[in-house]
Amino acid sequence: MSAHPQLRRRAEAAASRLPPLLARADNLANTVLLGEHGRRRSGLGDDFWQYRAVQPGDSYRLIDWRKSAKTDAQYVRQKEWQIAQSVTMWIDNAASMDYASRKDIAPKSDRARLLALAIAILTIRAGERVGLAGTSLPPKRGEGQIWRLSQALLDDSEQADYGSPEARAMIPNSRALFISDFMGDFESVEHALYKAADRGVRGVILQVLDPAEEAFPFSGRAIFESMKAQVMHETRKANDLRDQYVARLQDRKAALRKLARITGWQYDCHLTDAPVQSALLWIYRALERGR
Repeated sequence: MSAHPQLRRRAEAAASRLPPLLARADNLANTVLLGEHGRRRSGLGDDFWQYRAVQPGDSYRLIDWRKSAKTDAQYVRQKEWQIAQSVTMWIDNAASMDYASRKDIAPKSDRARLLALAIAILTIRAGERVGLAGTSLPPKRGEGQIWRLSQALLDDSEQADYGSPEARAMIPNSRALFISDFMGDFESVEHALYKAADRGVRGVILQVLDPAEEAFPFSGRAIFESMKAQVMHETRKANDLRDQYVARLQDRKAALRKLARITGWQYDCHLTDAPVQSALLWIYRALERGR
């Protein structure tokens, strides 16, 4: 019985964060200038893109009878954004993502959720489908999906110390977005990306770090421990660890960059004290290039 009040408090806390997260993500999405030039691919716009042969399942109202009358075949007149693409996101909700080195900097988890939801808003409103990997939320279209995504992104009921990417049930030849600090087991990242690449999935890796994790500004006596206290290290000379730490971090970045190159993905690193708009624009353009 004692678990019910705790579960209720978690649900109420998540519910109270929903409207602010949605409002911030919507505002962020609206500030991104996507450009006025045609993207030269099929979609929901009004500009003509190309003709293609009629396929099973096409509605008769889509057939361009003037073009079809000139040949023995039937053709559909495609417009920009007509064919909905799918984007599957994996957003790390592990305890390590809750870290923030200063009170004036948001936790990594907050930045990751904000970017993910803003991308979802941009792509869904462009007629595409968005879903979450490893959940019961497959890629779908519509404003209702944005609400469902925001609810799922705030669910941190089962947190491990570090996250492992999830690539199950990804739609072949679709796109994906992974956002994490990627501080955990690297083999799990390799397994997920190789599995996705085998299905023709191309995507984006965004590593989100706190500025203290990048610069390692510690000195003197310090105790370092993971967010769930499963890993701990105490030292009297933290500054002596800086060079070794920075080298290992650079090795991890290089490994992620190489893995992205091998699998046809794209990698970037974003610090939580940097402008969020620049990260969102990079993700959007990277997903576009991954088509």
